[in-house]
Amino acid sequence: MKNKKKDLSISIYLLLFIVSVIIVVVLLLTISFRQVLKDSLLSVAQTNSEQSVTQVLNTIENYSNDIVNKMKSMSLIINESTDTFNIKEQMETMVNINEDIVSIIIYDMEGNILDYQSNTPLKTDFNQNLSFDKRLFNSNNEYVITSPHVQNLFDGEYPWVVTVCQKQWSSSHDKLVYVAMDIRFVSIARYIDDVGIGEHGYCFIVNKNDDLVYHPLQQLIYLDVKKEKIDEVISYREGNTINDGVIYTVKDVSKFDWRVVGVSYVDELVDDRAITAIEIIIIIALVVMIFAIIILFVLSNKLTKPVRSLVDAMSIFEKNAVDFKYTPVRGASEFNKLSSSFEHMVIQIQELMDKVKKEEVALRKTELKALQAQINPHFLYNTLDSIQWMCEEEKTEDAITMVGALAQLFRISISKGYELIPIEKEIQHAKNYLVIQSYRYKDQFTYCFDIDEEVLPYLCNKITIQPIIENALYHGISRMVDEGEILISVHKVNDDIIIKIKDNGVGMSEEQVESILKKERTDSKGIGVKNVNDRIKIYFGDDYGIVVESELDVGTMITIKIPAVMEDRYSV
Repeated sequence: MKNKKKDLSISIYLLLFIVSVIIVVVLLLTISFRQVLKDSLLSVAQTNSEQSVTQVLNTIENYSNDIVNKMKSMSLIINESTDTFNIKEQMETMVNINEDIVSIIIYDMEGNILDYQSNTPLKTDFNQNLSFDKRLFNSNNEYVITSPHVQNLFDGEYPWVVTVCQKQWSSSHDKLVYVAMDIRFVSIARYIDDVGIGEHGYCFIVNKNDDLVYHPLQQLIYLDVKKEKIDEVISYREGNTINDGVIYTVKDVSKFDWRVVGVSYVDELVDDRAITAIEIIIIIALVVMIFAIIILFVLSNKLTKPVRSLVDAMSIFEKNAVDFKYTPVRGASEFNKLSSSFEHMVIQIQELMDKVKKEEVALRKTELKALQAQINPHFLYNTLDSIQWMCEEEKTEDAITMVGALAQLFRISISKGYELIPIEKEIQHAKNYLVIQSYRYKDQFTYCFDIDEEVLPYLCNKITIQPIIENALYHGISRMVDEGEILISVHKVNDDIIIKIKDNGVGMSEEQVESILKKERTDSKGIGVKNVNDRIKIYFGDDYGIVVESELDVGTMITIKIPAVMEDRYSV
């Protein structure tokens, strides 16, 4: 006789399974998550860099707009006024009220000073006027701006400025002139110095002639200690460019030929964080693995015996559910509860199996005509068939829920012959219907109720909501590929109750919407909607009833309006 291979215990299987899963998950995360995380962090880093550069750009744009506005104001005076005293007075006023303006100078086309205004006197001799650049001033641009430089024309002050110039006609001098403003650059420089992107990132400004306008490390660049790829940056398009592990973010200044460039580093913003995240994942996985092993060894003895007993009982119950007698097993408190629940479930299933048989007979004999008008026999057949299948497949909890919902569905639909029932019961009727359908159309749709508690005692026609939901399921959601959704809301508005049933099904055309409430009983579609509408209008009058709104491939919303009443004071 051959020796049987010894089976491993549940705890060993669980231990091997959990350890294997954790190892596989850690390996997969290490391989795939690193790149995903790196891409995500890179996207975040680029976004942060772009935001920082945009802030700098906005500051410079405001700065340039302010400069241009001041230049426009001064140029207009010079262009239109022939009174040199008035021009001088206006120049003096502008310099005095604007701290950023160091001087306003009017040059002829050769660079000779025709007029000026500053708070300090003009030098009688200077080697070179650093604020005058004829080649730049003579361009076709409306406004031109120089790179930052030291202003050396006036005694006692050597401010760092940019010169903004406009070529135009001067009425007082009767010829073309250059109107130039020397504007302090120190406020922009300080702002750029304070901008940081990551730990070592920074911003700088270049112009489109490959000239460096401003750099926080300008002195080191001039001393050739630090290198900056200005010629490459000029060729980059606006936005983000990654080159040799460096993220360059470029934005153009609209008024001048400047570019704001943000520099950040991939390794400090992305790689270091990705490595840290993976290390954390590995550590957590190891800790989880250790705890899982300890817990499994502790619980193995408590779990194995009750589990085996319960499995054996289920196997016997599967073979002979009618005559099965269950003896509860004892173990941990959770297994005691599970055993008791199984015992209760066995009793309920046995009772329900008998009850279903009796109800099938009773349903065929009582109020057949009313039930045929209210519940689709095909729906009833499929529901009972689903219950039978669930019982055969030991889906006992689902069968219990479905049978209970079906029983309540019939109970409420009959309602002792009353036409009006409380909204609370009508909602329960709809919920029972949806419970049944959710089992029949597994994972095909979801539903949600939004009910105002104060409306529950008010009355409504029985079987008002269920036919609308049925219509939404059969003619809207059942034709969908994606998951359907049904939303039911009931609220009190002034003296009326408003019930809305909304779905995201295939919807209807305008012609279908117009005809749905006009269908005759011989029609195959929409009869439930018309039936509800007719009963409401007969009972409450033409001011109440149904409004249908629908759009193809979007969905349908049906609004039901009834009066808010708590007693049956209407008669047919």
